[in-house]
Amino acid sequence: MSSPLLKEIARRILLGMLMLLGVSMLIFAGTQILPGDVAQAILGQSATPEALANLRRDMGLNEPATVRYWQWLSNAATGDFGKALSNGQEISTALGKRFSNTVFLAASAAVIAVPLAILLGLIAVRYRNGFIDRLISGLGLASTSLPAFFVGYVLMYFFAVKLQWVTSVSTVFDGMPLSERLAAIILPVAVLTTEVLAHMMRMTRAAILNVMQSAYIETAELKGLTGLQIIYRHALPNALAPIINVVMLNMAFLVVGVVVVEVIFVYPGMGQYLVDHVATRDIPVVQACGLVFATVYIGMNIIADIAGVMSNPRLRHPK
Repeated sequence: MSSPLLKEIARRILLGMLMLLGVSMLIFAGTQILPGDVAQAILGQSATPEALANLRRDMGLNEPATVRYWQWLSNAATGDFGKALSNGQEISTALGKRFSNTVFLAASAAVIAVPLAILLGLIAVRYRNGFIDRLISGLGLASTSLPAFFVGYVLMYFFAVKLQWVTSVSTVFDGMPLSERLAAIILPVAVLTTEVLAHMMRMTRAAILNVMQSAYIETAELKGLTGLQIIYRHALPNALAPIINVVMLNMAFLVVGVVVVEVIFVYPGMGQYLVDHVATRDIPVVQACGLVFATVYIGMNIIADIAGVMSNPRLRHPK
């Protein structure tokens, strides 16, 4: 691996870490400026001033904001997010289970959405400017225009209420057989697939069409290769960098953007966990979920940048 490539990868990682640090500051500051008193919310309106003062001291609320931020960040870096204010449970333990459920849901959607998006993009390129191309692009644009909650409730009404083919509540638990777990998440996976499919398909189409204008594509046509052979052998390999980039970005969205879907189908993931504790003003849980979501999103962006660099020969060998 060349030295310029290593420097570029190191630069992307450093920028990602600096961005994560900035986002952590925003998360902490955003939760601190929320109206109301955390101690009052925990003890209730009937709490005495002495009890409130003791709780603030125990929670470190009397310390300066900068001190509390560095204590929180240093503990979070070691995986210690403290205890939830609402039930006293370890946040890291509950978050680990919820995060694994969210990753399982996102991965299941990605297994369907990514190959299907690339396939539809290739078909659209093969029949570009024709009826099939316009049909695929139109359906993709329509699916992108519909919000996730609307698609979720429509699918729930028809397939869970009217036809009763699937359940409307996507409940999963430890020890649940894989077949039953997959059956329980059919509807949320369908909603997530519609949310990311069109974007990946359109970007795949655009990347391959951009490559199709190159001179070596004309040479391949003069050699007598068919349209499919040109796309698979020449256009697709040279368009991998932007395709990988958009796939990784949509993978990040699948993990971070599941909040609405998990709430609709009562799925026990991080999104549902976050919403439940926002309602009870459980600040440590909100901070932990926000930091985990930010870490996943920024981390996936870094991976997308690195994968894009390594998949492009011109970037691997800049000279």
